[in-house]
Amino acid sequence: TIYFSSCSMEFDEKIHTHLMSVWRESKSFFGVGGKEGMLILTDNHFIFLKRTERMKKWWGAATKRQIVTLLQNKNTMTEKLDGYEEKDLQVDLEEVKPKYISKITFDNILEIGEEEKTWGSVLTIKAIEEGKEKKYDFSIVQDWVKYPIKDPTKYLNVDWKPCIEFIKSRQRVTK
Repeated sequence: TIYFSSCSMEFDEKIHTHLMSVWRESKSFFGVGGKEGMLILTDNHFIFLKRTERMKKWWGAATKRQIVTLLQNKNTMTEKLDGYEEKDLQVDLEEVKPKYISKITFDNILEIGEEEKTWGSVLTIKAIEEGKEKKYDFSIVQDWVKYPIKDPTKYLNVDWKPCIEFIKSRQRVTK
């Protein structure tokens, strides 16, 4: 059971997919660089959490297992990996600073799609977040350079369609 502390209402939600080593690129005019984190789909929410200190304990091994899984089967609607459950999401939502969380209800997603690039697959989203229209690109990273700053060097080719279909099937308001 997840109770979002930043929402005034409480509700039960289950995690339907949990992806790590996700690179989020802001497509705004002032958007600079990207952020590494987790992408989680619950019953009604698209959640991106920036990687935290708490996650470092299990992040490395779990992302390696995810890469192997996604190389074998490109489907992004994966089962929960490594025991990351609703209670873990609740802890992260309480401990992570709000500026490092993007939590978008499916009904606030205006456009969602995917693009195949030569270097990897991109999930594109245009949504209303905190009352403003925002655009993001999400990619799953296979390898990183760590110096001078952490930056993706190799991305995965994955199938975002199952995530897109899941979100669209749960939207109550569509164009």
